[in-house]
Amino acid sequence: MSSLAAAAVLAFGSSAALAPAAIAQEAPAAEAPAQALNWGPCPERVTTPTAVCATLKVPMDYDNPEGEKIDISVVKHPAADPSQRRGALFGNSGGPNGDVLSYFDDGLFTWPQELRNEFDLIGVQPRGLPDSTPVDCTGAELIDPVTSVTHGGGALRAACEQNTPGYTEHVNTENTARDWEEVRKALGEEKIDIFGLSYGTLLGSTYASLFPAQTDKLVLDSGVSPNHVWNGLLNAQDPGYKKRTHDMFEWIAQNDETYHLGDTALKVYQRWSDLIVEEVGVNPSVAPPPAQVGDVPPAFTALAQQYIDGTNLTNPARVQLENLVGTLMNPGTAQQANSMVLNQTRNSVPQSASWPYLAEAIAEGLGAGAETEEIPDLDTPMADALQPIFMQQIVLCNENQVPPNPLSYPEFLWTSFVSGDVYDMYGAMYDSGAACAGFPATTKLPALSGDALETKPLQLQGLGDPQTPYQPGMVLANQMRAHVITVGGGDHGQFAKGNETVDSAVLEYLRTGHTGVTEAPAPPIPMPET
Repeated sequence: MSSLAAAAVLAFGSSAALAPAAIAQEAPAAEAPAQALNWGPCPERVTTPTAVCATLKVPMDYDNPEGEKIDISVVKHPAADPSQRRGALFGNSGGPNGDVLSYFDDGLFTWPQELRNEFDLIGVQPRGLPDSTPVDCTGAELIDPVTSVTHGGGALRAACEQNTPGYTEHVNTENTARDWEEVRKALGEEKIDIFGLSYGTLLGSTYASLFPAQTDKLVLDSGVSPNHVWNGLLNAQDPGYKKRTHDMFEWIAQNDETYHLGDTALKVYQRWSDLIVEEVGVNPSVAPPPAQVGDVPPAFTALAQQYIDGTNLTNPARVQLENLVGTLMNPGTAQQANSMVLNQTRNSVPQSASWPYLAEAIAEGLGAGAETEEIPDLDTPMADALQPIFMQQIVLCNENQVPPNPLSYPEFLWTSFVSGDVYDMYGAMYDSGAACAGFPATTKLPALSGDALETKPLQLQGLGDPQTPYQPGMVLANQMRAHVITVGGGDHGQFAKGNETVDSAVLEYLRTGHTGVTEAPAPPIPMPET
């Protein structure tokens, strides 16, 4: 596997205040006979040998429970030590298009053995994704550029409705939470514990708000602000992604004896930029990190501060101008958005464990990092490859409560069709309203509250996390009345990443319902074995 491929990480990739839909607490009622879960083998991508999978029928529309049914796929990792079993822990990997069937396999996360010993780990594949009933949006991959700019959301919805009539409007967070409740009944569990990552913090909070009597412990890892649902979230992420990229370059510079890419962040940035130019013919336009004393040429030593100030003043505009000239001089061929190195950098910066692999990839260059075995299967239809992206957009547009900002529309056009700057493109696409143009919201995220929960939730929030920024994440913590552990660094996702303070606190909470920990250091960055 190439170093660039090893750095691959799934990214969660929405600001007026959300006006949540008022919901009534679910009244206790006699439950209908639960369906049987017939456990059997899982899809090949589920790598834990003891995992088993099953399929459950649920209403497509919970307002019409006797109507059309859809399939929901469930994975179970049985407690490794039945004598220590404490219950069932439902997990969600975020997205909202993250694959949940493989979530509890070891990979990006290394789940503590104590967790595996004491809990049945349950993953419910969200409605709309493969293995559950997928929403079929075949044809949306052919939307022309003009339509994508003016009516992209509407065109997507039309394609999905043509192939899966009546389904699109029911692919949302509340219905997915209600799917969880059907799975709980089928499992025969009186209560469930919940571990939600990123978007999963909203899904888990929705379940706990709808079904507080059925909720025991609730862990919210990297909380999403309900006020950002959804046009506000991606725009709020942009500054953090840029800062975190600079943090990564600084870390690589501190490990120059290993990677030999330069002993300052700016020198590393230049090597990275040169690699992107080699790859796609144009430099990235994201601003370089600030210059330091080590960046001053010997001839300017006497004027070091003036050199640093001048460099920092002009560098952001310089790289944007160079990118524009390069793009215009080579239309159709020079486009930074086509750079695998650039896109993988943005995807990797929220996960510090991927930084060593990305550093190795930059050092290796294109020749060593572009192995043919890593090229996606070209026989896979484009619509299938894009299906999870379409599903995510459906959820975001179905639930969006943030009005479009017309002032962001020029930035959307510029970044999408001229500069190709992936650091600003996605935020502008949603903030401007272009992503959901022609696709008005069909529902609202239910009002979230932890008031009726017997056990106070636990929330983990990274100080520099670019995907779920810290201060907005506190909105969710306040609504759910959660105990917060503030984690240093800027990783997205805190538990099961080798951070002993965090892992111990979460296990303590799941066992006892409380922890006194309020702060934790950043997770360690594991260096790959050579």
